[in-house]
Amino acid sequence: MYKSIRFVIPLILLLSFGACTQKTTKIWLDDLKIQTFSQGIPSVSAKKNQGGDSIRIAGKKFDRGVGVQSVGVLSFLLNGKAEQFSAMVGADDKGNTSMHVQFFVVGDKKILFESGPMKVGDLPKKVNVRLAGIQRLGLLVTVNLDDEGYGRTYSNWADAKLVMQGENMPQPIPNDGEKYILTPAPAKSPKINSAGIFGVTPGNPFLFTIVATGERPITFSAKNLPGGLSLDTKTGIITGKVAKMGSYLATLVAKSASGVGTKSLKIVVGDTVALTPPIGWNGWNSWARNIDGEKVLASANAMVMMGLNNHGWTYINIDDAWEGQRGGKFNGIQPNEKFPKFKEMIDDIHAMGLKLGVYSTPWISTYAGYAGASSDFEKGEYPDSIKANKRAYRYVGKFRFEKEDALQMAEWGVDYLKYDWRIDLVSAERMSEALKKSGRDILYSLSNSAPFAQAKDWARISNAWRTGPDIRDSWLSLYTSAFTIDKWAPYGGPGHWNDPDMLILGNVTTGTDLHPTRLTPDEQYSHVSLFSLLAAPLLIGCPIEQLDAFTLNLLTNDEVIAVNQDPLGKPARLVADENGVQIWAKTLEDGSVAVGLFYTADFGKTPQSYFHWGNEPSKKYSFDFAKVGLKGKYQLRDLWRQKDLGAFVGLFETEIRHHGVVMIRMKKI
Repeated sequence: MYKSIRFVIPLILLLSFGACTQKTTKIWLDDLKIQTFSQGIPSVSAKKNQGGDSIRIAGKKFDRGVGVQSVGVLSFLLNGKAEQFSAMVGADDKGNTSMHVQFFVVGDKKILFESGPMKVGDLPKKVNVRLAGIQRLGLLVTVNLDDEGYGRTYSNWADAKLVMQGENMPQPIPNDGEKYILTPAPAKSPKINSAGIFGVTPGNPFLFTIVATGERPITFSAKNLPGGLSLDTKTGIITGKVAKMGSYLATLVAKSASGVGTKSLKIVVGDTVALTPPIGWNGWNSWARNIDGEKVLASANAMVMMGLNNHGWTYINIDDAWEGQRGGKFNGIQPNEKFPKFKEMIDDIHAMGLKLGVYSTPWISTYAGYAGASSDFEKGEYPDSIKANKRAYRYVGKFRFEKEDALQMAEWGVDYLKYDWRIDLVSAERMSEALKKSGRDILYSLSNSAPFAQAKDWARISNAWRTGPDIRDSWLSLYTSAFTIDKWAPYGGPGHWNDPDMLILGNVTTGTDLHPTRLTPDEQYSHVSLFSLLAAPLLIGCPIEQLDAFTLNLLTNDEVIAVNQDPLGKPARLVADENGVQIWAKTLEDGSVAVGLFYTADFGKTPQSYFHWGNEPSKKYSFDFAKVGLKGKYQLRDLWRQKDLGAFVGLFETEIRHHGVVMIRMKKI
C-alpha cells in the first residue's frame, strides 16, 4: 500500500507541474482582423469606438479594445484551445445617452458573463472568464431599440484579450454547411421568363427584352405589339416609342427546334414605371471603390455567359466611385478616368438586352468621396481639397444640379439611379422631378434607411427605397433587414418597392476582403425566398463570373423569381410567428398564395440564439392553413424543387432546416 502511494504522488505532481507550465499566448482582439469575426451592423472597430474616436468609458480612456455600434456579435472558433477571456465593458462616452446596452459572453451555448443594462456614464465592468474546453465563443452586445426600430449607440469591449494554448489562434466560425442544390435544370423546350407586365412613359424610349431558357438557337416574335415598337427576332430586344397612353396585351413567342414557348405581356403606357421589382446586379459589394469600366462590361458579359439574363436578370448597376468633374453640354457629372468610354459601354450593355444604372447623392460629396449633385461653387467644381476631407462635405450645397445630372443620364441612356444619403424629402423630390422631365424612364431608388414616418412620400416620389441600413453577409444583418419589415408592406406595390438592400450571396466584400458569404446554405435559401416573397428588388452583390454552381442554382429558379415578379405586386405579410417559425404569405395574380415557412429558431430572443453552434437541429412543423386564412383543399407545389406535393386539406406537415425555409405555392382545388 505504501509503495503504491509513493508512486502516485510524484506522478500527480509531475502532471500538475506540466499543466501549470504549459505555454500560453495572449491575443489582443484588436490585433486580429476583427471584422472577419463580426456579424454586426455595421462591423466593429479596433482600438477606437465606432465613431472613430478614442475608447472612453465613464471618462476613462482605453488604448486597446474593440468598438461596437448597435447590436454587436463576435464569434470565435476556439476548438478547446483557449484558457481565458478578459475585458472591461461599458457604453462609450459618446454613445446615445437615452439607450442602454448589455454585454454577454457565451461559450458552447452557456452564458459565462452577463453585465446587466449599462448606460453612458456607468463605470466599466470587468470580465474574466475561464474557457477551458470551450469550442465556440460568442461576444454579444444588445441594445434597446428606438421608435424607428434601430439601436444606434456605441459600446466597447475595452482591453479585450484571449489567452490561447501554445501558438493556437482563434478562427472565424466556418461556413461549411452542405451546399445542396434543389432546383432542376431547365427543359430543352423554350420557356419565357420575362415579367408579365411592363410600364413605360408615353414618348419615352422603350427597352424590353424577351428572356427565355431552352436549347439555342431561339427565334423570338411578338403578336399585338403597340404601334411604334419593333422586335429583333434574334435577341428578343423590343425598342421604340409608344405615344398613346393605355394598356396593350401582347403575346410573346420563343421558338426553337425543341418547341415553342409563349407568354402574355401587358404593356402599360402611363405615368408609372417599375411595375415589377428591379432585378440585376450592383457593383459595390464586388469591387467597392475599385470599380471601373472594364469590370462593369465584364460583369455584363458574365451575366450573359452564366445565363442569368435568361432568367430575367437585367440591371448592371455602377455604385459609387464612377464620378468625375462636371462638364459636357449639360454641365452634368462626367465619368472619371476609370470609365474612358462611358456612352459606348452603356450602348454595349443595351445591345446585350441589359440595362445600366448609376449612383449619386444630393450632397456635395458621396460617401466614397466623389462629386455629388450639389456644390458650394457656382459651376459645381469638386477640388481635391474636398475629396481629401469628404466627411465634412456630406451636406447639400448652395448650388444644386439635379436637372443637369438627369439630362446627362438620359442622354447617355441610363436606366436606373441609386440616390444615396441620409434621406430628406426636399432633396428626394427635386431629383424625382428632374428624372421625370429628362425624357427617359430612369428607375429612381432611394438609399438608405428611409424614415418610416414618411413612407407615403417615398412611395409617391420614387420607385424603391431602402428600408434600413446597409446589409452585411450575416444572419443578424439579414434578419434585421428583411424579417422585421412587415410594417412597410402596405407601401410596396407596382411602381414603388420596399428595398431591404442587396443580395449577400456568392463572394462579397462588405467591409473586409472579398470572401464567400458567411450565410449558411440554409440561410441563403431563406434569403432568396423572403426577398422574393417581399417583392423586393433583387440585386446580386457578388462578382458574377465567380458564381459557383450552388449560388447560380439559387439565382436561376424561375418559379421563385416569378413570385418576386408577380404582376399583382403585393408584398408578403408576416401572418404568424410562433415556436420559432415565421409564416410569410403573398397573394399572387392568379389567386394562388405563395407561402414561406422559415425556421428562425426564435432568433434574438436569447443570447445563445445570436450564434451558430454547429449542431442546430431541423424542426418538424405542422402548417395549419387557417393561419393564412385559407380553408378547403389546396394543391401544394414545392417551389425550390419545382415539384407538386399533392392535395392537402387544412394541414401540411414538413421539416424545416435551422434558419432554412420551405417555400410552397398553394392553389385551391
